[in-house]
Amino acid sequence: MEPGLAFLLPLFMGLLQPGRGGRLEVEPPEPVVAVAVGESRQLTCRLPCAGPRAASVQWRGLDTSLGAVQSGAGSSVLSVRNASLSSAGTRVCVGSCGSLTYQHTVRLLVFAFPNQLTVSPVDLVAGRDQELACTAHNITPASPDVLSLSLLLGDQELEGVQELGLEEDEEPQEGEDPLFQVTKRWLLPPLGTPPLTLHCQATMRLPGLELSHRKPIPVRHSLTSQETRVTTSLEAILEQNSTPSPGGPGNSPTPGNSPTPGNSPTPGNSSTRPCHPEIHQSPTPGGLELLCEAACGPGIAVHWTRAPGDLAAYKKREDGAQAWLSVLWAGCNPEGWFQCRLDPGGHTASLYLLPETCSPPMSEALWMGSLVLGLLLLTVLTYRLWKCCQPARGPQGPPAPLKWPTFPSTPL
Repeated sequence: MEPGLAFLLPLFMGLLQPGRGGRLEVEPPEPVVAVAVGESRQLTCRLPCAGPRAASVQWRGLDTSLGAVQSGAGSSVLSVRNASLSSAGTRVCVGSCGSLTYQHTVRLLVFAFPNQLTVSPVDLVAGRDQELACTAHNITPASPDVLSLSLLLGDQELEGVQELGLEEDEEPQEGEDPLFQVTKRWLLPPLGTPPLTLHCQATMRLPGLELSHRKPIPVRHSLTSQETRVTTSLEAILEQNSTPSPGGPGNSPTPGNSPTPGNSPTPGNSSTRPCHPEIHQSPTPGGLELLCEAACGPGIAVHWTRAPGDLAAYKKREDGAQAWLSVLWAGCNPEGWFQCRLDPGGHTASLYLLPETCSPPMSEALWMGSLVLGLLLLTVLTYRLWKCCQPARGPQGPPAPLKWPTFPSTPL
């Protein structure tokens, strides 16, 4: 064989092999294409083909909802409208030109990242250590390699903070697509003098795409020493008056235990302490009512997130910082965990109910069957008594007189 032909033979044989996307023109060209939930996206695939025959191009899906496809001579357009999480998956564009076959694979990634950031507390106080929580709501994916939460002072991350933990929970909703909320907590160092504003920043990094949202957190002045003493004294007096003393309810504080500026406890501020919900239970006719509440000031809400069985089967009512859940016994006490969550902040409260001894209720069919059986027995018994009480008739004469049974006399 001539040396030139030997060199061209492998190249010619390679062109006859199925292509790997080298000649297919795909828009967008990235192997992973991200689209937000509810949005639409088009994927276009073209194959130029020299010669009299036009190229055949078609989009195909792998165990996914492919979408709307419009194919023509040498091109195919895949339209994904109102994307949902079920729209995610792999699409393959397959094109052929004569005896040559090409393909290009695209992975469609559906995400949710709305601008829904909440912080707790809603503002900070300068000059003191305090805990802060920031929550990103209704997001997916929620893995740490995709979503990150950080605290910024200006354009730089705040230094000296201590990370307390990262929590991921499923959002309470009735939609088909499961969305998540991610909460991160920090312990902050004493902050400087206002005016000062921190930002909680949520960043989602996807292939070829980076998105971020910010939530401002203002820092206000700390209380002056005189305001601190007055506030502390008032809080101590109110707390003591609200707590019954050993001498009986309603007793006023004695001079020996009255708060003074010198021995006042450390001032507390509800906006700087972490807020936690509580669950209370009270009996109701035929059941039990659970109340989840959080006394944390304005701007917070509590929601029921867990109950034995299906949470949707329970009657619930939510009003800001209070949420009620009705538990009907229906013959038995349900066993399991009840849980409510605070937003913002993500703190939860849980209650476990133990089952009560109960008997299963009789079904309607069993009750009706027992009633019919009782009526049949009563009918048979009535007929037998009637037969026994009928006088016996002779062949031609009148009916024989009734003979009453005689009993032997027993000497007293």
